[in-house]
Amino acid sequence: MSEPIQAGVEKSNNVTVTDVFWQTYKRIVAEQVIPYQWKALNDALPDTVPSHAIENFRIAAGEAEGEFFGAVFQDSDVAKWLETVAYSLRSFPDAELEKTADDVIALLGRAQAEDGYLNTYYMLVEPDYRWSNLRDNHELYCAGHLIEAAVAYYQTTGKRAFLDVMEKNVQLIQQVFGNEDNKLQGYPGHPELELALLRLYDVTGKQEHLDLAVYFIEQRGQQPHYFDIEKEKRQTLNRPKTWNDEHTNFGLGYAYMQAHKPVREQEEAVGHVVRAMYLYTAMADLAQRTEDKQLQKICDKLWEDVTRRKLYITAGLGSAVNGEAFTNAYDLPNDSMYCETCASIGLVFWAKKMLELSPDRKYADVLERAIYNGTISGMDLDGKRFFYVNPLEVNMYQAGRKDQEHVKQERQKWYACACCPPNLARMIASIEDYAYTTTGDTLYTHLYMAGSVKANIGKVPVKLTQTHQYPWDGKITITVETEGVFNLAFRIPEWSREAAASVNDEAIYVNDLQNGYLVLNRAWKAGDQIELLFPMPVERVYSNPKAGMNQGQVALQRGPVVYCLEETDNGANLAGIRLPRQAAFQTIYDRDFLNGVVTLEAEALRITGTENLYQTDVPKTTPRTIRAIPYFAWGNRGLGEMRIWVHEGVE
Repeated sequence: MSEPIQAGVEKSNNVTVTDVFWQTYKRIVAEQVIPYQWKALNDALPDTVPSHAIENFRIAAGEAEGEFFGAVFQDSDVAKWLETVAYSLRSFPDAELEKTADDVIALLGRAQAEDGYLNTYYMLVEPDYRWSNLRDNHELYCAGHLIEAAVAYYQTTGKRAFLDVMEKNVQLIQQVFGNEDNKLQGYPGHPELELALLRLYDVTGKQEHLDLAVYFIEQRGQQPHYFDIEKEKRQTLNRPKTWNDEHTNFGLGYAYMQAHKPVREQEEAVGHVVRAMYLYTAMADLAQRTEDKQLQKICDKLWEDVTRRKLYITAGLGSAVNGEAFTNAYDLPNDSMYCETCASIGLVFWAKKMLELSPDRKYADVLERAIYNGTISGMDLDGKRFFYVNPLEVNMYQAGRKDQEHVKQERQKWYACACCPPNLARMIASIEDYAYTTTGDTLYTHLYMAGSVKANIGKVPVKLTQTHQYPWDGKITITVETEGVFNLAFRIPEWSREAAASVNDEAIYVNDLQNGYLVLNRAWKAGDQIELLFPMPVERVYSNPKAGMNQGQVALQRGPVVYCLEETDNGANLAGIRLPRQAAFQTIYDRDFLNGVVTLEAEALRITGTENLYQTDVPKTTPRTIRAIPYFAWGNRGLGEMRIWVHEGVE
């Protein structure tokens, strides 16, 4: 393995966001989601599943009486809330909120054991059985989320208290785990700690943090299998059966835990999707830091498998509810899928790390697809209801049902397993961190967000400003605010067929791209303007014929946004709509509709209803106007059918 690149390589550029689309979302997180989720963590939301997460820490600190309540990973909800607060404070300083976060951090410090241990489940339920069920019980997963939050809070506020708590916790983990004979040679059943340790290395520069991340990544899946050893040992312990002793791997074996093979032997994405995304993120991050070409090749093979054979058009991931897992290539059912919000968020994390490994449009295109579709669909437009799963179709037999299917077609206030709501909040609050990366001589623009970026290209400090109405309009204006000789690289989206560009009104040839980027090198002057034009016609998207469930159907996309039909606009039985191949679309921007979106309208046909189950006559049709809305905004106007893939007619 190569020597690691010096700490600090992942430090974010200084980015401000004035973008109407993302500023709206960031403000919703700051003003609505953070206080809403604070109430949830404190059991103050009526008619919801109790969280008890803050109370668990109070009990662990000896400041309240009671018993642990919730899932074994409940601590991670508090961690993600704190991380969201850290990012939000960058854009929306709030002394009262910061004081609340400081108080929570102080509580964590008081709850922490003298040796550095911090996990409320084991501290309150099984204090004598730490590290006895790494496979299922999420000790290291929770530690990872707390580390990520501590790093984010330190980077935003400069306050070390949280970081000190977690460094003490990591010191204990270092003493317990490793290849030495006197240590446990295990690793997390749910990857997360690996990527968190790499972030901790960023701010501390301590080699032991990098080394521990390497250990956990490389140890996974090695033989003899640690989870087998752990299970045998657990059976000898004189302990009661607890929360996850009867855990099932859903028939997926150790692929469910991403522990079926050592990471350097993996070539196909299998098992639990979120665990895969977090592991792949850490692998890509490590490959970049250590310039490990072999590990980079593994990451690329996994990327190709996921994005070319197992990715939904929304950037949703996970075809199977059973195990929240990948299935076979091209198995992409639309109404029985899983598509957990956390899975698409994990894809965003992974795409960012792949871009740091190698700036390439194929990573940024998927990143963009995920942030405008499969992630933000997980929250309603006021930030108070959430999806765990994100269907691509709700049919007439599911719509309005109040059994197990209702969680697929109506966002919930909260969940007993509430991983997705705070995960989405932290992604939105930090969305600017995904827009740019730098190499030694080039500033890469991956995402188009109105606002500014300050970055150092070599020794040259550079500032750019973007103005536009993306994603609804593809005219991008970028102003260079500093002078100097440096490279600027702009992604030309794959969906943009006839992109155009100019510098100071002089046309630039855009077909000579480097991995999908228009790279401009010149002696820049303050005030230089780059114009990018990405035409946004409504496009019909067709599936690979191997994806049998979508044949004869078409999806609609404009720019990076995927569209859907809802019953409230188009009537019941959406499966009966036929969209003629020659139908033209009208695009309509309404700033007061669904927080301001572009909708699509076209003349289509509807099959006339009949009482016959089968018939030999050609079905009759009647004309009607259909309306499509952005997929991310569906489910905000009551219950009803929804579908992305629409049957195409030949008329």
